[in-house]
Amino acid sequence: MESGLSLGQQIKIPLNSSNFFQSGNAAADEIFVPVYHKVKDKEGLYRVAFNHNDLPLETLKQWNNIKGDAVKNGTKLIVGYLKVKTELSGLAKNGIGTTIGSTAAATVKAEEKKAAAPEITNLPAEKKETAKAEKKENEKQKEGNDPKSKKTASEKSTGENGFKNLYESQVTNSETVETTGTAGVFKSTSGWSDKKYYCLHNSAAAGMIVKITNPANGKSVFAKVLDLMPDIKQNEGLLICISNAAAEALGTTEGNFNCSINYSK
Repeated sequence: MESGLSLGQQIKIPLNSSNFFQSGNAAADEIFVPVYHKVKDKEGLYRVAFNHNDLPLETLKQWNNIKGDAVKNGTKLIVGYLKVKTELSGLAKNGIGTTIGSTAAATVKAEEKKAAAPEITNLPAEKKETAKAEKKENEKQKEGNDPKSKKTASEKSTGENGFKNLYESQVTNSETVETTGTAGVFKSTSGWSDKKYYCLHNSAAAGMIVKITNPANGKSVFAKVLDLMPDIKQNEGLLICISNAAAEALGTTEGNFNCSINYSK
């Protein structure tokens, strides 16, 4: 900046608590303008959300009108909003309103709409316990009243459903990697009723199905890889990080535990 500014020059403005928001309301003379992040190679939705103030993944999905398990490289995702003066900022023409939240309106080009990861949140577990218990109880009641559900109930009791068939198709005629180590647990709303579990792993590619076994009791589950494990202190020394629904199916608590994993190379 030693030479001063010139007309038409683009300048970088740091995002901070005074101009960057992921919830809240604007004043009558202000408006919120979307801030985009361009997805990089091998970067999944979980990592994008985590790197932007640990934004709940479901909020990221709703802001960008996306559903599913992946997003293509180069996609521009809304990760937050600038608050600007309507009459003073040239960005105001791109504003979406004076209130933002998990269901804030957002305009996304059709070609940019792609799948997002399953529901993962960082809300305290106690806020979901009641809903989870009710959901699981409803599933049990349905199975008990439906004579066609006996096989399904049996499969659910062993954890051998969900992504099992996909796992078997991936390992057929393929070299399989087998390793042991410590598993961590993250909170998720997925898998409690349909047994479709998810995990984070630094070697298996996103979309790969990993068989996770608890050697303490012999129970196994099949989990789809969402992304790499975030490079944070709590993940140091972990082999894999799995959803709390998967951990429960393995008969463990939400703390770290020893496991063995298998997946197609």
